[in-house]
Amino acid sequence: MTFRLFSPLTRRILTVNIAPLAILVIGVLYLDEYRDGLLEADLAALETQSEIFAGALGEGAIGTRLNGSQFILPAVARPMLRRLTSPTRTRALVFGADGKEIADSLFLAGQGGAVQVVPLPMPGAAVESGSFLNNVYDTLLSLLPARHRARPFPESAPLDVAQLPVLSAALAGNAGTDRWSLPNGGVKLGAAVPVQRFKQVLGAVLLTADSDEIDAAVRDVRFDILKVFGIVLGVTILLSLYLAGTIARPVRRLAAAADTVRRGHGEAGTIPDFTRRRDEIGDLSEALHDMTESLWQRIEANESFAADVAHEIKNPLTSLRSAVETVSRVRDPDKQSALMDIIQDDVKRLDRLISDISDASRLDAELARGQMESVDLGKLLAALVQAHRTAAEGRTGDAQSAAIVFSGQQAGCIVRGIEGRLVQVFQNLISNARSFTPLGEQIVLAVRRDGRDVVVTVEDRGPGIPVESLDSIFERFYSERPEGESFGRHSGLGLSISRQIVEAHGGTIHAENVQDNDGRRIGARFVVRLTAASA
Repeated sequence: MTFRLFSPLTRRILTVNIAPLAILVIGVLYLDEYRDGLLEADLAALETQSEIFAGALGEGAIGTRLNGSQFILPAVARPMLRRLTSPTRTRALVFGADGKEIADSLFLAGQGGAVQVVPLPMPGAAVESGSFLNNVYDTLLSLLPARHRARPFPESAPLDVAQLPVLSAALAGNAGTDRWSLPNGGVKLGAAVPVQRFKQVLGAVLLTADSDEIDAAVRDVRFDILKVFGIVLGVTILLSLYLAGTIARPVRRLAAAADTVRRGHGEAGTIPDFTRRRDEIGDLSEALHDMTESLWQRIEANESFAADVAHEIKNPLTSLRSAVETVSRVRDPDKQSALMDIIQDDVKRLDRLISDISDASRLDAELARGQMESVDLGKLLAALVQAHRTAAEGRTGDAQSAAIVFSGQQAGCIVRGIEGRLVQVFQNLISNARSFTPLGEQIVLAVRRDGRDVVVTVEDRGPGIPVESLDSIFERFYSERPEGESFGRHSGLGLSISRQIVEAHGGTIHAENVQDNDGRRIGARFVVRLTAASA
């Protein structure tokens, strides 16, 4: 495994949690409805002030020419503008009806010419400087996509009325507002109102103001937003790292444990136990633990099977080798014939043993790949009994072996399984029963429904099974056989294979003794229980 300081899962969790928060903050900074609202409010206030200025000029700064026409008196308009704008942060300009500038509140007329007025900060007020936070703020704003900017303010002296549509409209008798962009990124607001006397337009007042105070207020609000964002971002990162740790760290430990098991250096106990979490990580831990335990059980079973196979094959090979070595030295025809019979029996035994071992070794893979289908056990067992009867009659012409009888219901005994393998189970049980049942006795096959299960029994009238062997008879190469049976006729794998097939179908198989009223064993019964298809 590769060690990573931040795993891809941790990075994904951080991205998923931080991205929506960042998008929200960027949206607030970019859309900025708060700033637009302040600008609109300032424009409305400027328009109201312009109407007041225009009304004052119309009443107190109007002169009359010899021909009776009226005009705005510059000498009266200039000090009036100074008095009106002194409490505000605005600049006022007055234009005559011909569009020429008459007065500007930023300039005072004197003997030496016009003097420009520059507002100074209040005593003791802090001068704005480029602090670190302001630099960070400006950098963040510069990264945002450019918004639509207003046209620049025409900085000319005197102002050109043609470049100010709002002023042209005011000279035509229509009040209005407008906004312009400044080189420093700010906004200049303006409102123009006609100066009228008895409905006659004598000029216009243009009132302008910079957005410095608005920008400062917006900056303060944005700083507050960024502070909250920083706190929330820190909490989000910590919670994301905690969440990623609760997921990625256990997964890393499980992966490392699985890698250890893969290299053959760990067993089921190597897998960390997270089952107390009661979540998907706990389920994964439990699944890996069970899988590893099953894997080691399978490995141990294969090792045991290989050892048993070697032992079982070694016996006939030893006998075969001894017979072959002896037959070459014996000159007696009778003894040679007896040795050849031993050799043939050993060869048949080896052939039968190898066939059964091959069948058992590929059984797991076949059961895993086999297609389950509906199997009617009532019909299957009835046909199987009939086939055994026909084969026995064709072989002997008379009953020279135990009779097989079918008993029980046939309807509703349907299970899901692989029919060929289920037939193999019942064939093995019948073959085992015939080995122990004396001539003239019966072997009874029965099938019935028992709640959600289908139960099949194979009962014989043999000597029964020793109590201590009721479970061990299902082990591989179990070799206890009836008296009189020639050695090597059975490999000892039949019942083991049967149990493996039944358990692969989700069922159970067990053996029990049949007893008479006096408690004596009078036979054996094998019980197979499978889940009914309707369940």
